Amino acid sequence: MQIADNTFLVTGGASGLGAATATAIVAAGGRVVIADLPSSDGKATAESLGSAAVFAPIDVADEDSIVEALDATASHGPLRGAVHCAGRGGDRLRILDKAGNPADLQSFRDVLEINLIGTYNVLRHAAARIATNDPVDTERGAIVLTASVAAFDGQIGQTSYTASKAAVHGITLVAARDLASVGIRVNTIAPGTFDTPMLARLRTDIREGLAASVPFPKRLGLPEDYAGMALTLLQNAYVNGETIRLDGSIRMAPR
Repeated sequence: MQIADNTFLVTGGASGLGAATATAIVAAGGRVVIADLPSSDGKATAESLGSAAVFAPIDVADEDSIVEALDATASHGPLRGAVHCAGRGGDRLRILDKAGNPADLQSFRDVLEINLIGTYNVLRHAAARIATNDPVDTERGAIVLTASVAAFDGQIGQTSYTASKAAVHGITLVAARDLASVGIRVNTIAPGTFDTPMLARLRTDIREGLAASVPFPKRLGLPEDYAGMALTLLQNAYVNGETIRLDGSIRMAPR
């Protein structure tokens, strides 16, 4: 799938991984629909990219919200692909607290609602739009999802987050096989420790420790690293059904 002259949906596109991906798509000659929460900086991010970008306020877990966003931006061009970056961190709850009480069940549900239900919601609606395209060399489009190395190396306190991201990894091959019949590829990126707004809230010494734990290169991942991989997965027609670890070969410790 070529980037130039095609339109792509980027959820979570107001900042971090999503903003870097949107920027890379526009730099490659594509158009982008930046989809993020109404309270986000999505409008400003879109304006900074010029006429090739538009902002669509959405809640990824709300069906009507996504349909309305895609309808409102349809004039920006037929959707050829989607990169789903929107999500949230975990709740950092132990299964049992220090007093032996079980973790809050609603907190677990809340994480899955955004990271898993939201992912499936975006996947199905993006696929429905992409499937209406005429095929180009048998391909109608491509979708990139976002998991995490926590899907494989979940740490203590990451039960909800790991469950949600492991499920995204599990969906990937099934979705690729399912959507093959309409010429849509599906792949997933599993980032390691990335320099994103979520990580920016940590103390400097903690951030430095995380960077030092990466075998090579010894740094936090950059949003541009993610964007480069996302564009590769959109463009390479023979990559399908894969979850790609993007982590400098890190393997997370138990805590």
